[in-house]
Amino acid sequence: MDSGLAAGVSNSIGDGNGEKRDPPSRANAEVAFVHEDASLSQEASSADKDGMDIDSESTYSCLNSSSDSDKKSVNSDGEHEFTSQNGSSIDHNGLNKYAEHERRSPRTCDNSNNGLDIEGKKDNHSPGVSSDNQLEVDADDKHVSTSEGPSSASSGSVQVVKDEAGEYIVPKLGVEFESEDHAYKCYNRYALMEGFSIRKDFVNRSKVTGLVVSRRYTCHRQGYGSTKHNVNMNKPRKETRTGCLAHMTITRQTNGKYRVIHFETRHNHEFVTPFTAHLLPSQKRISFVEAVEAESATAPVPDGVPKLGMGFDTENHAYEFYNAYAGQVGFSVRKDYVNRSKIDGAVASRRYTCFREGYRQKDKRGSKVKRPRKETRVGCMAQLVISRQADGRYRVTHFEERHNHELVPACKVRMLRSQKRSVTNQIVESSASGSSDALPKSGTELLLTGIGVQDDFMYDPIDHEMSLTSKRVLGIKQEEVESIHQYFQRKKLKDPSFVYAVQLDVEEEMTNFFWAEEKMLVDYGDFGDVVCFDTTCCLNKEWKPLVLFFGINNHKQLLVFGAAFLYDDTVQSFKWLFRTFIKAMSGKTPKTILSDRFAVISEAIISELPKTYHKLCTWQMYQDALKHLNQVVISDSFSNDLCGCIFNPDEEDFIDSWKVMLDTYGLWENEWLHGIFVEREKWALPYSKHMFSADIETALLSEDSITSLKKYLKPESCVLQFVKHFGRVVNEWRYKELEANYDMGQHMPGLMGDVILLKQAREVYTPIIFKMFHQEYEDCLNIVINQCIDTASLVEYKVSTYGQVRQYTVLYSSEDDSVTCSCMKFQSVGILCSHAVKVLDYRNIKIVPSQYILKRWTREARA
Repeated sequence: MDSGLAAGVSNSIGDGNGEKRDPPSRANAEVAFVHEDASLSQEASSADKDGMDIDSESTYSCLNSSSDSDKKSVNSDGEHEFTSQNGSSIDHNGLNKYAEHERRSPRTCDNSNNGLDIEGKKDNHSPGVSSDNQLEVDADDKHVSTSEGPSSASSGSVQVVKDEAGEYIVPKLGVEFESEDHAYKCYNRYALMEGFSIRKDFVNRSKVTGLVVSRRYTCHRQGYGSTKHNVNMNKPRKETRTGCLAHMTITRQTNGKYRVIHFETRHNHEFVTPFTAHLLPSQKRISFVEAVEAESATAPVPDGVPKLGMGFDTENHAYEFYNAYAGQVGFSVRKDYVNRSKIDGAVASRRYTCFREGYRQKDKRGSKVKRPRKETRVGCMAQLVISRQADGRYRVTHFEERHNHELVPACKVRMLRSQKRSVTNQIVESSASGSSDALPKSGTELLLTGIGVQDDFMYDPIDHEMSLTSKRVLGIKQEEVESIHQYFQRKKLKDPSFVYAVQLDVEEEMTNFFWAEEKMLVDYGDFGDVVCFDTTCCLNKEWKPLVLFFGINNHKQLLVFGAAFLYDDTVQSFKWLFRTFIKAMSGKTPKTILSDRFAVISEAIISELPKTYHKLCTWQMYQDALKHLNQVVISDSFSNDLCGCIFNPDEEDFIDSWKVMLDTYGLWENEWLHGIFVEREKWALPYSKHMFSADIETALLSEDSITSLKKYLKPESCVLQFVKHFGRVVNEWRYKELEANYDMGQHMPGLMGDVILLKQAREVYTPIIFKMFHQEYEDCLNIVINQCIDTASLVEYKVSTYGQVRQYTVLYSSEDDSVTCSCMKFQSVGILCSHAVKVLDYRNIKIVPSQYILKRWTREARA
C-alpha cells in the first residue's frame, strides 16, 4: 500500500474533530472504488488525435481551495478517488501502479537528509533513507514497498521564497502548509524551478466531513500511458510517461494544516529548460486559475482580444467572440474538436483553430489529378480552447495567437468563410426580427465592442450622418429610386458580401447610390494601389450620372472596384462617396488616385484621402481634349498627334511635341489648351514620375468597353437595364482575365537569346509585363556608360543611348544592389528601366534584385 495511504489510514484522524480511532484491520476494511466519470467523450477530430491531452486542456475545476474538499466531482487533473469505510478516500486503479505488496505498520521517518538545503538547492547526497523510512524498489517486478509515519516527524526549518505572486514555502519533509491548495501551489512552484510538471494523483477524504485526509502529488511523467488508445491510429500519441517515482505526499494534522510525510526528489527523465517551463501542463493550470481569479475580481469588459480565463455564457458566444477577433486580425476560424458529457450530452470542452491548421491528406488519386487544389493548410497552431466550469460558464483554458503564415488584409476579410457565415447569420436574424439595421442581441453586440463590426454600414445602407444640407441637383423619378433600392436589397440578401450605401438630401430623399460586389472587393485588395475615378458620364447632362472606381490587374486589364450614381455633384456628395468607398474596402486607401479636372473632386480627395497622391488623369485629359477640339480641328491624324504629345514620358520631348502640335494645327490661340498647359504639372506624365501610377493611362487607351456603357445611360433607358448591362460588361472583363491566366499557363513568351536575366523575368512576370521588360532589356543594349563617379557609399553613372546627347543619372549601392535612375520609371510604372538594367549588367548582376519585382505585376499577384 502506498505510503500516503498508509499514513492516512493508520493516522489518528477520522472525522476531523480530533478524535482518534484505531485503524481498521485489513480483513475488515471495506473499500469502495469510485472511478472517474468519463464525462468528456471525444468526437471525431484529427487534431485531437494528434496529441491534444485531455489532462492538460480539459475542464479545470481547481478555481479555489475549497472546491476540492466540498465536492465529490471528478478532479480535472486526472485524479481518482476511492473511499474506505473509516472515512478515508483511497486512490485509483488499485491505488499504486508500483505496489502489489503493502505494509501498513506506521514507522518513524527521518527527514534529516531529505528535501532542500537552506539555499533552496538539492543536497549532494540522496534523499534520506533510513531503517524507519525506506523506499524499496525491485527492478525486476517493479514492486514498491513504503512505510512512513508522520506522527514523529519534525517540521524542521521552513524556507519561504517571495516573488511577485506572493510567498511560497519550499517543500521539505515535515513542512506544514496552511491548506491543501497552498501545498499544491508551493510544490508546483518548486516544480517550475526544477523543470517538471506535477499531477494530482490520489486523494483520501473523510466520509464524515468530506475533508481531504491525505493527498499525493506526482511528477507528470509518473506511471505509464495506456496503449489501447494508440491502436488503429494514423498518428499515435507520443508517450510522455516514463514511470517516474518523484512525488510529494501530505496528510492533514489535528491543527488543520497539511504536513509533508513523504518527499521523493529523484526523477528518471530530463527536466525541461527554463525557457519552456511555463508551457508545462501544471504551470498552465496555475496561470488559468490566476486569470480566472483576476477576471472575477476586476470583471473587465471584453476588448476584442481573447485572454486566458475569459468567461462566456455559452459556447456560441465564445465562437462569435473568437470569430470577431479573427475578422479583426485577418483569418478564418474552424471548429476543430468537441468533447461532450456522456451524462447530458452538453459540450464540456471545444477547440477553435485557424482555418490553415493541420495539413491536407494526400489525394488518393495521386498524379491522375490534372488540376490539384491549391494547398491552404500549413500547420498553423493558432487556436482557442474553452472548457465548461462548475458554474456552467465556458472559460478560455488555452489561447495561441501566433500564426505561421501571412494574414488576410482587411479588405479581404469579408471573403473568409467564417466571416461570410457570420454576416449571413446576422442578416437572417435581422430579417426575422423585422429590422434591417439591428445586430443580434445574443451577446454578439457586447463581444464585438471595439472591433468595429457594429459600425459597418452594410447593416444600414442609408447614411444618416452625412446627409446633404441642400436639395439634390439632378432630378430622379421616384419609381427609379425604389427600383434601385429594391434591386440592391435583393442582391444583399443573395450575397452577404455585396455592399451598397445611400445618401439622403436635406428633404431625406434618396440621392446618391454606391455599390460594389464581392469580386470588386477582392480585386481592390489585390490591385487597389492605383485607382482611377472616372466622372466622364457626369459631364453629359443627358446621361445618368454614373461614376466609376477602376484600376488594372497584372495583365494590364481593366478592373472595376465600385460604381455610383451621383444625382448631386457638390463637394458634400464627393466627400460622402470617397468616405463610403474606403469604408467598403475595409479602410485600405490607394497609393495614387487619378481623377478628372474638377475643383470639388480635388477638395473632396484632399479632405478624405490626405495620404494619397492625387493626380489628374492623363487619359481623361486626352478624352476632354478630343471633345473640346473636335470641332476646331478637322484632321484624321490629329488624334494620333495629340496622343503622342500628351502621353510622352520625357519632359523635353513633351514640350517639343506640344509646340509642334500647336504649329501644325494652328492652336496657339486656343484658350482651353493654354489653360491645361499651365496646369501640366498636375496631369502630364513627365511631372508625376514620383507617383506610382501602374501605367494605367496607357492601359486605358486601348479600352473601349467604357464607351459601350454610355448608350444605356440615356434618359429613356431604365436604370435597372443599365445596372444589369453593367454587370455583364464587368463579367466580360473578368472573363478576359481568365483567358489571360489560361494562356499564361499554356505558352511562354519568346526570348531574344539565352539570357539569364530574361529567363528569370519570364518565369516571374505576366506575359504583357515581361514584354515591357523585354523591350527595356533590348534598349539597354544600345545604352553606353559615359562617366562613373565612385563615392564612399554610392557609385554614380552617367548613361545615354548611343548617338544621343541626353544623359540619365543612375545611382548604384553595392550594399544592397539598389539602383535608382533619374528617369524614375520604376517609381512610376514598377519595372526597371533600360538605364538601370545596363548598370546592373555592368556590375555583373545577372538577375533582377527581388526589391525590384513588384508582386502586382507577377504571375502570383493574387496568391
